[in-house]
Amino acid sequence: MTVALSARSVVSRQNSLTLAALSIVSAVLVACSGEDAVPRSPGSGRAAVAGTPIVVAETTLSIVFDASGVAEPVQQATLSTRLMGTVVSVHVHEGQMVRAGQPLVDIDARDLVAKATQAAASVAGAEAAQHEAAAHAARFTALYHDSAATRAQYESALTALARAEAGLRASRAGAAELEVVRSYASVRAPFDGMVTQRMADVGALAAPGAPLITVQDVSSLRLTASVPADVARTLRPGRLLAAQVDGDSSTATVEGIIPAGAGGLFTVNALIRNRDARRRAGSTATLHVPMGTRPVIAVPHRALVRDGDLVGVVVRHDGQDDRRWVRLGAQTSTHAEVLSGLRAGETIVVPSETPVSTPSVTPGAL
Repeated sequence: MTVALSARSVVSRQNSLTLAALSIVSAVLVACSGEDAVPRSPGSGRAAVAGTPIVVAETTLSIVFDASGVAEPVQQATLSTRLMGTVVSVHVHEGQMVRAGQPLVDIDARDLVAKATQAAASVAGAEAAQHEAAAHAARFTALYHDSAATRAQYESALTALARAEAGLRASRAGAAELEVVRSYASVRAPFDGMVTQRMADVGALAAPGAPLITVQDVSSLRLTASVPADVARTLRPGRLLAAQVDGDSSTATVEGIIPAGAGGLFTVNALIRNRDARRRAGSTATLHVPMGTRPVIAVPHRALVRDGDLVGVVVRHDGQDDRRWVRLGAQTSTHAEVLSGLRAGETIVVPSETPVSTPSVTPGAL
């Protein structure tokens, strides 16, 4: 089978490859024998290692740049009030989901209730004055047209009506302004979301601009990460990329790419749907950007033998088993890339999992 590996690619390709995915496409490691224990090679004078021989073949390494960042909510609001007053009730707690317009905090506004009563009375008085002035103006208009009233009386009645109408508008505007101020006594959710901070308790003094509640819209998260110029050139708005948020795999849609302003880096913004609120805002996130492929040689981890800091494989040639030290590159949970010390077409031995008597293995050259 052909094994496709995924690696981390950074500006220095040699030191920053990591494997992100291991996909099977066609035969890479072909078993040369199904026997678990290989008999001693006749006339070799060396013991064969008990295990399964496999032929090493080239596979494909998918180079992936892992851009690390933070997943923040697309919408977040820290709510406060314009009033000075005592908090009389808090309706929510941290972690609670709320709907747009839902009351969160109530502030004592009894003085505003009294003023609202005064404003209502003022509006009622202005309306009565306007009705009286309108009736008076109508009478003098009729008298004036019948030549029963002077022009001065007619114009005075019209002026009184205009003043009454202006007074009514002023009274209604004052009442509307007071109603707006009264609305500050109830702090409400500006959108659907989650309460992430509660800074107010019953009995506390609320001051204008002082934070009371923080609400986040966690239905969509924005992943922000920095990438070098060669990675930024491969991205376009709307492109779908694999991502991980808080260890949970997801799909991100590139929102935009902008210059970071330093070091030749670019900032990538990508959106992640989070309708079930499973991914937490503020979590560490990784954006996986594919950067192409290259051929590699990969062997199973079970085929590796270790001696201190040295890592090698058992190579079988002409019925003899030799230990050969190798240099490893990127790795997955099951396979490791061999950078040097092994060629495609050579046979290696994957030792049996069942313990066997320790054979003598002749070290080979790197």
